[in-house]
Amino acid sequence: MSDILTIDSLGARGEGIASGPAGPIFVPYTLPGETIAAETAGDRGYAGDILSPSPERIAPFCRHFTQCGGCATQHMAPALYAAWKRGLLVTALQRLGPEVETAPLVDAHGAGRRRVTLHVRYAGTGRAMRAQAGFMRARSHTLIDLDACPILVPALKPAPALARAIGQVLKGRAKPLDVQVTATLTGLDVDIRGSGQPSEAERLALGALVGEHDLARLSVHGALVLAARTPIIAMGKAGVVPPPASFLQATEAGEARLGALVSAAMAGAKRSADLFCGMGPFALRLAEKSAVAAFDSAGPAIAALKTAAARTQGLKPIAATERDLFRRPLTATELNAFDALVFDPPRAGAEAQARQIAASRVARVVAVSCDPGTFVRDARVLIAGGYRLERVTPVDQFRHSAHLELVAVFSR
Repeated sequence: MSDILTIDSLGARGEGIASGPAGPIFVPYTLPGETIAAETAGDRGYAGDILSPSPERIAPFCRHFTQCGGCATQHMAPALYAAWKRGLLVTALQRLGPEVETAPLVDAHGAGRRRVTLHVRYAGTGRAMRAQAGFMRARSHTLIDLDACPILVPALKPAPALARAIGQVLKGRAKPLDVQVTATLTGLDVDIRGSGQPSEAERLALGALVGEHDLARLSVHGALVLAARTPIIAMGKAGVVPPPASFLQATEAGEARLGALVSAAMAGAKRSADLFCGMGPFALRLAEKSAVAAFDSAGPAIAALKTAAARTQGLKPIAATERDLFRRPLTATELNAFDALVFDPPRAGAEAQARQIAASRVARVVAVSCDPGTFVRDARVLIAGGYRLERVTPVDQFRHSAHLELVAVFSR
């Protein structure tokens, strides 16, 4: 039997929230003001008929929407979506005080996401076994076999078919696979995870796919199988050769907008630090104006940054060092050598490094984060150490999801 619910607001994952007898009920793919018929189980609801649709409901552009777990908000009109997404940051920042300035949401989707990780699973048995490739259903381990994903850059349109072809080569292992495909300036860069290292026969068959699908490079668990061309990612003036499966901002537009915000905030610095630098999306841009010391625990990423810096004319010196900033953060004394710094940690944040920054005399600090919650924790450490949070800018390179990037500027 269906319950009749009225949706009051939107939740942190984009789901509608209704008031139930025992508390809030979360109903995906619904909007505030809508009256719906829904099956409920505890605090979860599953919408059936939309009895009174919101005027801000729009038609989704992907036929897999509501089945595939990748997108949550294709049914939202753009203005509602932007307000909801910026609101995620505003709500998080309320824990720092009501005076925090939050800029308008920056749309950084651009041409789409330039990297996708597709899950490969198998249907059938024996000779009839065939590979399927796609994303999981929402809150499920059931695979949606995709033909295409419209939020990806056009160069990634062949990715599902490519992942299925890889799955067919490795089907004798019958292991779940993850196939990561990255669009680069010189072609698709592919890394396979989950299979273990291939046999010689499998290696030859995978190598044949490089030619058949015109790939730039194919690797398994980071180990090269075959490279027809060197994959290259543009970062500022530089061209970087990414190590297999290395971290990369989701969209080209997102990286450019984040880089511009960081560079503007650190303008005028003569000596800058880039902490958790990865392959150097900030360091390579900052080095156009300032000498940079860059640090990251990923040795292959540091090596890629050094090579890119050496091959790029017109940059100030970049000193790139492999260092685990979680176990061995830069000390306040070391940080005092810099006029400004940026830190862009993983989702877990950088509490230990933030404590050293808070004890330093660095005049300008820029934080980049993909998690408002851990950002607030680290920001509290900086504020307690005497920094003032000037402004925070939300950057949306994960359109139609609840994921959000931000750039925050602190000063002494």
